[in-house]
Amino acid sequence: MSWNYFRSKLLLQYIWSYILIFLIPLVVLTIFIYQNAVNNLRSEIEQSNVNQLNQVKLNIDSRMTELRDIASRIAYDEQLTPYMIRHPYYSRDAISALGKYKANSSILEELFLFYRNSHAIYSSKGMTNVDVLFDQYYLFEDWSKKDIIKELETELYPVVRPAESVNLSMNITKSMLAYMIPITPNSSSPHGTVLFLMEESKLTGLMDTILNGFKGNTYIFDEKGRVLTQNNHGEPIPKNEIHLLSELGSGIHSLKLDNRQQSVVSVKSSMNGWTYVTAMPSEQFFGRVFHIQTFFMLAFAVVVIAGILAAVFLARKQYHPIHDLMEFALLNEEASAAQPAPKRGNELEWIRKTLHDYSARVDIQEPFARNQFLLMLLKHGKLDNPESAHIMEMIGIELTGKYYFIIAISWDEYPGIADALQHRQQIVELLEEIEIPEYGAHAYGIELPHFDQFALIVSMNEDSRISVEHQMEQIVEALRIIVMESTHLIPSIGVGNAYEDAALLNQSYIESASALEYRMANGKGSITYFNKLSHTPNDTFWIAKDSLLKLTQSLKQGNDTVAMQMIEAIFNKLKAERVSISLLRCICFDIMNTLLKTASELGLNELIRDIPSFTSFESLEELEKKLQLLAAHICEQVERNSENEQLSLMDSVIAYVDQQYTDYSLSLEATAQKFSISSSYLSRSFKEKTGSNFSQYIWQRRMDEVIRQLLMTSDPLKDIIVRVGYLDTPNFIRKFKKEMGYTPGQYRKLHASSEQAKAAADADDESIS
Repeated sequence: MSWNYFRSKLLLQYIWSYILIFLIPLVVLTIFIYQNAVNNLRSEIEQSNVNQLNQVKLNIDSRMTELRDIASRIAYDEQLTPYMIRHPYYSRDAISALGKYKANSSILEELFLFYRNSHAIYSSKGMTNVDVLFDQYYLFEDWSKKDIIKELETELYPVVRPAESVNLSMNITKSMLAYMIPITPNSSSPHGTVLFLMEESKLTGLMDTILNGFKGNTYIFDEKGRVLTQNNHGEPIPKNEIHLLSELGSGIHSLKLDNRQQSVVSVKSSMNGWTYVTAMPSEQFFGRVFHIQTFFMLAFAVVVIAGILAAVFLARKQYHPIHDLMEFALLNEEASAAQPAPKRGNELEWIRKTLHDYSARVDIQEPFARNQFLLMLLKHGKLDNPESAHIMEMIGIELTGKYYFIIAISWDEYPGIADALQHRQQIVELLEEIEIPEYGAHAYGIELPHFDQFALIVSMNEDSRISVEHQMEQIVEALRIIVMESTHLIPSIGVGNAYEDAALLNQSYIESASALEYRMANGKGSITYFNKLSHTPNDTFWIAKDSLLKLTQSLKQGNDTVAMQMIEAIFNKLKAERVSISLLRCICFDIMNTLLKTASELGLNELIRDIPSFTSFESLEELEKKLQLLAAHICEQVERNSENEQLSLMDSVIAYVDQQYTDYSLSLEATAQKFSISSSYLSRSFKEKTGSNFSQYIWQRRMDEVIRQLLMTSDPLKDIIVRVGYLDTPNFIRKFKKEMGYTPGQYRKLHASSEQAKAAADADDESIS
């Protein structure tokens, strides 16, 4: 398959159509599957975050409950009463008890017990002054000593301080949360406060596993929306947008924070009102499916390549019949040189135009094909084969009647009537196909090669009220009236016998032609029925006149089939009759004389030397065989002469056209009248002889002469066009450009060899413009 094969726009359209047919669903399906995989992964991660946040919530809630329980136990512990903790001896046990309480919680950094209206504060390490503790050992970044002491003295409910930086005495800084619980719990007038300090990392450490390697941020908000603690992996969320997270309800959310789409999971504790939140950039989920993305891209590329190859294969397979059809049409067009080759990529339009042109040509040739087929019926009868039935169906011929017969018509003119040719053409068109419904008849007209003769194949239904002969007479009379009323021509009519089998139409045609011969005896405008010629003048046996007439006419027509049938029928009748030998010999010589006389009339004089061989016979069978050979020879010679006459006639017509094509009055009708033949016969025969119709031939001759004069002379274009017989100069120029691709002036410029011719071309362009 060459590269030029792919230059066809139609083929490329087919390829692109197939590619789009599979590529669009493939892209949609791939995107859907890929997006579904990403969404599933995102959903799994988010659901995992929900589960882990719930777990963290439970853990922290459990730890905070432990701290409240520790505070309650401290409040009711007898070792930790204000008296016992201040006692010089028992204070050591109290300090030890605080150490045990601290050890019960894994998240505690330190716990302190403060009794209000006192300056002492106790821890697992001992007792110290509250001012010293928060001035030297625990220095909070945002929580001043004054505020700490105030809240220790006055808080009535548990309070959690957000994580903040705390500077310890050893110059160590830690981020801690402070949790104060007044004791006794739920008392309207607590007498002390338990202060728990928790390292922020202990809480955030519980949340580290939530992100599971993803970049993001985790937060714990208190019931007021304050950030108690946070853990950042990656870029933190701006502080002015963090409050949006605390306002979310429990569940999975999608927010745009810091101009990035975030997947947010939120869980709220029903115990203390705290909210646990994770926020992760959504684009990370696509990165996690990179291996899936790579697999999808490879699979997509393989499928696309396979699909393109399949599309090319299918498109080529679909385009191949169109290509073959175009090549076939191009071969025919190049052979006839009737149409230029199609432009690249316009195959369907060109094929449509070609089919339209072929259809127009078929419409033009259909009458000729129809007439030729009807002539074949006259010569051979209806052939019982599928091909003949198909041709009859194509050209619209139906032989569906009960009886069939042939009418032969010859024209005679009224004296002094002009335009006889026009009247003949008018009657030919009138009788091309005619219906006579009142007599149940349908007739098809056939132009015969003879200029003044016409034939009708009549198909009629049976009328039980009258005889077949009477019905035929009514039909013939009706046709004669139609002709007489429509034209000034006088029809002489010969009518053959009616047959039930259309295969015997050739018999009826010979009979009608034989009957038409009697117009010389019966006069102009006569109607002669063949069946009325068959009666002999006396009762003495002899060969029937109609049989000899049919034999003579079949020989003149060159119809060997009917001639053989007539010879066989005559000799069968002779064999059936009982006549004397002398009478039998006379009858045989009469038959022989009929054949020889016909041959002589046809100009076949060379048969005279063979007369001795015909006159010597020993039996009727021997004579029958000799006469059949003689008849076959006569018919063969008649056919050959007819063909030669037709060829000779067409040669004369072509020679006449070649001489007169520059005459603008030259036409098909005038030429037919000059050679005494019908226009349709001339058109058909001219086409068979030259390969083009009459007008195309004249146009081509004029074109050739114009081109010759354009190249060889410097005469003005208008003068050349008029000289070749074309009076409409603009129309000629349009037709010339359509056929040659250039105007005559352009053509002369391109191909003329002399400077004078080129100068004349410039003058032509100026005169035309």
